[in-house]
Amino acid sequence: MTPDMPPNRPPHDGPGSRWSNLDRPPLNAAALRRALLDPDGLWTELDVVEETGSTNSDLVERLHKGPVEEGTVLVAERQTAGRGRLDRDWTAPARSGLFLSFVLRPGPDVPLRHWGWLPLLAGVATATALSRTAGVDTALKWPNDLLADVDGSERKIGGVLTELIGDPEHSAVVVGIGLNVSLRADELPVPQAGSLLLAGAQGTDRDPLLRAVLRSVETWYTRWRDAGGDAAACGLAEAYAAGCATLGRPVRAELPGGHAAEGEAVAVDGDGCLVLATSDGVLQPVSAGDVVHLRPPV
Repeated sequence: MTPDMPPNRPPHDGPGSRWSNLDRPPLNAAALRRALLDPDGLWTELDVVEETGSTNSDLVERLHKGPVEEGTVLVAERQTAGRGRLDRDWTAPARSGLFLSFVLRPGPDVPLRHWGWLPLLAGVATATALSRTAGVDTALKWPNDLLADVDGSERKIGGVLTELIGDPEHSAVVVGIGLNVSLRADELPVPQAGSLLLAGAQGTDRDPLLRAVLRSVETWYTRWRDAGGDAAACGLAEAYAAGCATLGRPVRAELPGGHAAEGEAVAVDGDGCLVLATSDGVLQPVSAGDVVHLRPPV
């Protein structure tokens, strides 16, 4: 080894080298497994792949082919066909973010109607982890967006996508989390997007960020499952309300089937639905839809 060569790195740092971009080093899969996999814990398997279409799609496909253990985690350094809500694309440069999915099986002790809290739980867990590890205050937009302040503007820096697989008796949920970490302004997919870097993060090392996110998910998921999915009893409902940027604002919910509803977002109910107070005095729960924050009337 020559004196100026970094230890444990290959001698060529060409375009195909995993060390060709030292501002965005690869995740250390072995160290992540040592830190996170525990026979008494939630996480049972963790793989990091260089590239895939979508980590969610990969785990869904595995579930269709056969059993997949709860706590299976798949992380990609780059996604070429990442998906958000309504099948929107979620793409970013390699190693510029965290792109991961995992399998949860709440089981028969948690009524299926409470499973709508899982994307909200993942949002609370991620926001908690980012505050502690990156020093970035993250707000939650119902049901699955992570927002942060970038130059005085509310920008989306991440999102959650959940997919229910299987029959009610043997169901699993694939939870996907995408988070923009080190994207620069000229790399943003749309002007309304942001990243931890642009939000003033204390650091953009993805290894501690990923460990923090998964540990936070485990903590919140264990509390929620042990409470039988009762979000109020385990403190999840209170934590979500405290961090939710949607509550108290006028919104428009784009509903399945081309319908829409407008009103003030006044609550999240026991099943994780957003409750709108409409102009005609009706409290309307919204279980699925794309929410747009509206400007309050002048």
